[in-house]
Amino acid sequence: MVVASETLTLPKRGYRIDPRKALVCAGLCWLGAAITAWAVQSGHVAALDRIGLLFWRDDTLQPEGPAGLLEAVRDVTALGGVVLRNIFAIAAVIALLFLRLRREAALLALTVIGGWVVNSALKGLVGRPRPQIVPHLMEAGGNSFPSGHSFNAAVVYIAIALAFAALGNRASVRATVIGGAMAISLVIAWSRVWLGVHWPSDVVAGWLGGAGWAFLASALLYRPAKATVDAAEDISEPDNRERASEPSRRH
Repeated sequence: MVVASETLTLPKRGYRIDPRKALVCAGLCWLGAAITAWAVQSGHVAALDRIGLLFWRDDTLQPEGPAGLLEAVRDVTALGGVVLRNIFAIAAVIALLFLRLRREAALLALTVIGGWVVNSALKGLVGRPRPQIVPHLMEAGGNSFPSGHSFNAAVVYIAIALAFAALGNRASVRATVIGGAMAISLVIAWSRVWLGVHWPSDVVAGWLGGAGWAFLASALLYRPAKATVDAAEDISEPDNRERASEPSRRH
């Protein structure tokens, strides 16, 4: 049985997320992150952090729930780990290149790389130790504030959503895709508190900072990404013309 082939039409360009709305979202997120950082430095959230970390734990300070829940939460937190999140980011860049959305691919790559630099700088500035009042249910090193898992998960998943939301011409579809990515990254952030390796304020500041960077980059790095792609295309076009003219020279 032969099935008729279908023609796949690839988009030549995507819809750009409104930079003004992106800047507003970025500003709100960074304001929240700054307020959280101030509250941590001034000691205003110490009691809330303790309550949040001890919430839903039994007398042995282990999280309540079935035995399989621990493995499930570890799987969730792995989505924000270095290996998996970078695999998803690289796969998304390749998919965007396949769809001929080179500007969106370049923007995604610049956003992820820039987010890693920003998060590393923030961790060095605060230097907060990790909580020790509950057992750590997985290995975690480095400073605690802000949560790198939460920051980078928000950057990667929201930036991917912003890139692929550009394929939709309906605002409701774009909002659903972006909202879904925000929800996934929030669950990853929550898993760090559940595993006892971060204070609640760590993940709040981390997630807000990461989301803020993803939205800020979509507004500010679009032109650099476009310029990079245009320059690469200008370099490749003479080579393509030379290859196209080679057969005629031989004849």
